[in-house]
Amino acid sequence: MKITSTSCICPVLVCLCFVQRCYGTAHHSSIKVTRNQTKHIEGETEVHHRPKRGWVWNQFFVLEEHMGPDPQYVGKLHSNSDKGDGSVKYILTGEGAGTIFIIDDTTGDIHSTKSLDREQKTHYVLHAQAIDRRTNKPLEPESEFIIKVQDINDNAPKFTDGPYIVTVPEMSDMGTSVLQVTATDADDPTYGNSARVVYSILQGQPYFSVDPKTGVIRTALHNMDREAREHYSVVIQAKDMAGQVGGLSGSTTVNITLTDVNDNPPRFPQKHYQLYVPESAQVGSAVGKIKANDADTGSNADMTYSIINGDGIGIFSISTDKETREGILSLKKPLNYEKKKSYTLTIEGANTHLDFRFSHLGPFKDATMLKIIVGDVDEPPLFSMPSYVMEVYENAKIGTVVGTVLAQDPDSANSLVRYFIDYSAEDDRCFNIDANTGTIRTTKVLDREETPWYNITVAASENDNPGLLSHVTVGIRVLDVNDNPPELAREYDIVVCENSKPGQVIHTISATDKDDFANGPRFNFFLDERLSINPNFTLKDNEDNTASILTRRRRFSRTIQDVYYLPIMISDGGIPSLSSSSTLTVRVCACERDGRVRTCHAEAFLSSAGLSTGALIAILLCVVILLAIVVLFITLRRSKKEPLIISEEDVRENVVTYDDEGGGEEDTEAFDITALRNPSAAEELKYRRDIRPEVKLTPRHQTLSTLESIDVQEFIKQKLAEADLDPSVPPYDSLQTYAYEGQRSEAGSISSLDSATTQSDQDYHYLGDWGPEFKKLAELYGEIESERTT
Repeated sequence: MKITSTSCICPVLVCLCFVQRCYGTAHHSSIKVTRNQTKHIEGETEVHHRPKRGWVWNQFFVLEEHMGPDPQYVGKLHSNSDKGDGSVKYILTGEGAGTIFIIDDTTGDIHSTKSLDREQKTHYVLHAQAIDRRTNKPLEPESEFIIKVQDINDNAPKFTDGPYIVTVPEMSDMGTSVLQVTATDADDPTYGNSARVVYSILQGQPYFSVDPKTGVIRTALHNMDREAREHYSVVIQAKDMAGQVGGLSGSTTVNITLTDVNDNPPRFPQKHYQLYVPESAQVGSAVGKIKANDADTGSNADMTYSIINGDGIGIFSISTDKETREGILSLKKPLNYEKKKSYTLTIEGANTHLDFRFSHLGPFKDATMLKIIVGDVDEPPLFSMPSYVMEVYENAKIGTVVGTVLAQDPDSANSLVRYFIDYSAEDDRCFNIDANTGTIRTTKVLDREETPWYNITVAASENDNPGLLSHVTVGIRVLDVNDNPPELAREYDIVVCENSKPGQVIHTISATDKDDFANGPRFNFFLDERLSINPNFTLKDNEDNTASILTRRRRFSRTIQDVYYLPIMISDGGIPSLSSSSTLTVRVCACERDGRVRTCHAEAFLSSAGLSTGALIAILLCVVILLAIVVLFITLRRSKKEPLIISEEDVRENVVTYDDEGGGEEDTEAFDITALRNPSAAEELKYRRDIRPEVKLTPRHQTLSTLESIDVQEFIKQKLAEADLDPSVPPYDSLQTYAYEGQRSEAGSISSLDSATTQSDQDYHYLGDWGPEFKKLAELYGEIESERTT
């Protein structure tokens, strides 16, 4: 198949197409050769023919930006098998096939239906094939060809980085390179002059020029001065088609600024200046300013000022303000109008950054003369010293003299001076000053440990002009006296191991002292000699303001004693020396072999019973049941009431049992035992409680009057007779017991039984004569007697 292109329009293109058609196949096209093979019949030998060229194809060209009404003809496909009878069908596939490029399937003509842009896509790759229209079988293998979009000059040059901002130093030599600009053209640089760009300057002459080929901008004048003109706007044009008529162009702006160089020396506007300074000006204060002008900027205008001559060099100084570039004149020493009334200074201003290329324009410095006139003013008093430092011992009495300040009037009038302390609102007023003499005294007892240093401000004023004040700082150092005993540096937790050995160090202690170093260390540690020797621990002074606690014996036991106390004494090195006592607490702990503490709590050593949880629960339940039974038994016993008198039918066969306990001496309802113990105290007959009384015995009352005169033996006999003759007594034997102390002793009875039944008054004062053993008893009965009296 052959590919024929007829896209050449202009004569140049026609020549190109001719050359392509004549030589393109050999140089730019690939030729695909297919073998024409015939099928052989069985029994016949295979016949080989000379291979023929199946395709012959070439590159197609199509112009971009085609604006015609008809599709643009691109080229023609033709197969060797095509006899012109329409049996061959041409098929086109690939990029743009069917949309941009269409083919006549009978003739093989290819047309472009759209306007193409080379800058968007430079070529298209397509595939062509010839098939039998009847059988749809390929007559030749598919082949690939390219359609290239041919460029036209439809893009103007562009400066992609513009506009530009650039600087160049002033006073540069002519031809100094400033900037290189570059314009780009989207057209094909390999075809014609569409992308060939030439540069020219439209604005900025005669100061700058541009190289037409490279686009390098250069200075065109000598010694361009920034102080004359600083900014320039240069317009550069780029034109394609090598600058020929009809070419497209683009432009950009280059803003050029001349940077400063030090080509201008500083200059003072005047050669003579005059300055007034009052004599009251403070030393170190600024008294005036002076400035030299420099046409340069930035660091090129930096300068320094100095005093190079004059009689005031030692009185005044000058410094440079870097922001304003001014010279600041300051006072080094106080002025005195009475001694000198004026000074003369020569001041110089010089650049600090010099450019030796322009040294011929110098010198880069200037000088002027300054006359200073001292003004007379009424000055405040002047202290003899700029500051004072005084000392006073702590604990000094109120009114102790600390020191004296002195101020005088510097004027010729020499007025009297008055002093006072300038206190602020929060100051603790510990001092006062004599207004006439300036003597400072204490108003409080000072404590160095509380405040070791005081700063006060003393003011002085003239009597004639109190508004003029001068101030001076007075520092008062409080000197130390030994008024604080030493004490332990902290609370110590001292531990001794149970397996300690004699002489073993168990802890090291130190001390502190609030006093100054001279009255504090060195510290001495020792045990109180007034106490007995401690058998457990001792103290060793290490002579470095520390002490070690040592053991005296072997082994300690927590179970026997877990805490020990060790009283110690500490004295300081002051004169006179002070001492204090402290008590150290030493805990006994169990330790490992390496000395690490294991525990410090007493341990209870218990043996395990080896019982399981179920057995313990069963035992606990049994205990609870037993307790419940006991409580129930006690409750039932208390609720049961037994009669005191048994029935008359079985009185002979029963034994009466009494389980009731008496209520003591205060219980007078159960039994009246007074009658049994003291017959003389019986007042009435008491019935027996073991039987129910039926008959009231009147004969017994008749014997009461004689009880006081009979002996206890007779009393017992009488009671025995009454029991035998009493008809209500049971006919069985009974035992009655009577207890009696006997006759009164010389001291008398001290029992409370008699006092409970009789209301007789008795004197207990004799108990005080029995000695210290009965002192408490005498006090008790003395109180009872006083209560009865009241």
